Amino acid sequence: MSADLEEKTDRYERMLADALAVAEPRPPADTPLGEAAADVTEMAESYLADGRHFREDDDPVNALASYSYGYGWLDAGVRMGLFAVPDDTELFTM
Repeated sequence: MSADLEEKTDRYERMLADALAVAEPRPPADTPLGEAAADVTEMAESYLADGRHFREDDDPVNALASYSYGYGWLDAGVRMGLFAVPDDTELFTM
């Protein structure tokens, strides 16, 4: 695996894991928006797990794609107001 691909895959895995750790759902869980936040979280967590599976199978391209998709779901949720995130983070495009 080239060094650039390895570094980028490592970075995106950390970025997605860190983003999941700080994103807190805003709407109450028993509301439609709360359910949407839960769905977004589930998708992001699933893509993180998929990416780790691909890495174990020595498939860095699909791992990177999985991390990117998962991050995209979570970032979109933040932009839509489904999640509260720290003001001082650079993890999201807000």
